Amino acid sequence: MGGLVVDHLSVCFDDVVAVDEVSLSLPRGEVLAVLGPSGCGKSTLLRAIAGLVPVDSGSIAYDGIDLAAVPTHKRGFAMMFQDGQLFPHLDVAANVAYPLRLQRLPKAQIRARVAELLTLVDLAHQQQRRPETLSGGERQRVALARALAANPRMVLLDEPLSALDSELRERLAGDLKAILAKSATTAVMVTHDQEEAFAVADRLAVMRNGKIVTQGAPDEVWRRPPDAWTARFLGYAQVLTHQELSALGLDRIVRVKDFDSLAIRRSALVVKTGGGITGVVKSVTATPEQVRLQVELPSVGLVPAIAHASTDIRVDAEVALWLDETKTAVIKCRDLGSAP
Repeated sequence: MGGLVVDHLSVCFDDVVAVDEVSLSLPRGEVLAVLGPSGCGKSTLLRAIAGLVPVDSGSIAYDGIDLAAVPTHKRGFAMMFQDGQLFPHLDVAANVAYPLRLQRLPKAQIRARVAELLTLVDLAHQQQRRPETLSGGERQRVALARALAANPRMVLLDEPLSALDSELRERLAGDLKAILAKSATTAVMVTHDQEEAFAVADRLAVMRNGKIVTQGAPDEVWRRPPDAWTARFLGYAQVLTHQELSALGLDRIVRVKDFDSLAIRRSALVVKTGGGITGVVKSVTATPEQVRLQVELPSVGLVPAIAHASTDIRVDAEVALWLDETKTAVIKCRDLGSAP
């Protein structure tokens, strides 16, 4: 197995605790995404793993070796930043070859490794181009190839796709997962983008105020948010309290005892004729796939709902909603939370 083990790690800047008693593990060959809002401490955690910031307490180990006394350049890790940080005066091949030249490898070996990596990132025919002539996605592919060049034990990715537009980010997230899997690379990625994290990672850790609030396989983290703040951050549209569910007559459908609230996705409440929960439509937004609504429910207020794209619904119309239980998550704890 081997891999990364972070044990009760804390990092402080003066009186500010940036990373607070964080523990996590990552087997070799897997990708961990640390997901959290800006300022939660995720980039500081990444830099602590890299050895770029001092640790106040706890430990970081890789393959069973404590890294406390190991300097950054000897840890065998590579970093990739959100802007790629390519050398503008070097072409694509020279950028990828840079860490190999530092190792003073034979030229033939360097050329072969560069060709292998550019094929991996689908840029085999772009070797002579300068970074300024590449698209944002192509530059990030070059940066990833350079990070992989020296066969690092682990790659640390700091918001690698955040500088790209949403469509390109979505496409590159899938490419990034495929490239890391094909090269059997162990990687830790920090991001604030939920979809990016779910698309790339084998394991997921959600961070808030310097602490890990939940971690595990992505589907497990998604299905079992520990509190309302985490549910909202992961993309659930709303959290209904036990009291609100009781007022709607929906508390009986939750097959868990002593729950406090229910997180619902935007598509969890669906307009259907006959029965259901009755509410009044307050806003209507038509999309090619569906009609998105805001519906006012008694004792609850506004909730998101959807209807079939062909449905003709007007503001102030009365509609019946049915709850799709597969698009909900039960929250058992008492912390209903609010985003910091």
